Amino acid sequence: MYLIAGLGNPGPEYAATRHNAGFMVVDRLAEELGARYWKNEGGALTAKVLYKGQELVLAKPQSFMNTSGGPVKSLMSAYGLKPDQLIVVHDELDIPAGTIRVKLGGGHAGHNGLRSICDKLATRDWLRVRIGIGRPPGRTPVADFVLAAPKKEQAEELAAAVDEGAKAVLSLIDNGLEKTQQAFN
Repeated sequence: MYLIAGLGNPGPEYAATRHNAGFMVVDRLAEELGARYWKNEGGALTAKVLYKGQELVLAKPQSFMNTSGGPVKSLMSAYGLKPDQLIVVHDELDIPAGTIRVKLGGGHAGHNGLRSICDKLATRDWLRVRIGIGRPPGRTPVADFVLAAPKKEQAEELAAAVDEGAKAVLSLIDNGLEKTQQAFN
């Protein structure tokens, strides 16, 4: 079993923002894998699906980005999962818009959702699918940039990265970290 936690903020005002890239990937996976029912569980919206005989729990924490660790830890405890059964999907400023990277472990690079998960799990050793959103232009504050919906060309880049992110999550399950990194990084 894997827990696939997409990071984002709940509510329609955040739905199309860069910071919700993780939610977008989880929604894409739910669509592709035929998730039919979402429920509130452990502070997150969850849907269970089968993928090649493997049970996946798709999750969108509803506690807002900065406190994502609580719902992630709650779900891991409820399902008896270890950190190597967790895949977190999130936006990443330090990766060019429209691209993705996959890795195991690492720091939080100032990302408050990752910081919260690191703190609650007391480890950094879990798989990550990082959706590149690039850096804000000029002097645009980071918070304003990540909480804004991208315009036409940037929206197309984000949509392409979301598609690749969903493929990378399934590749991690099918092929493991090294082959997935070779294919997507």
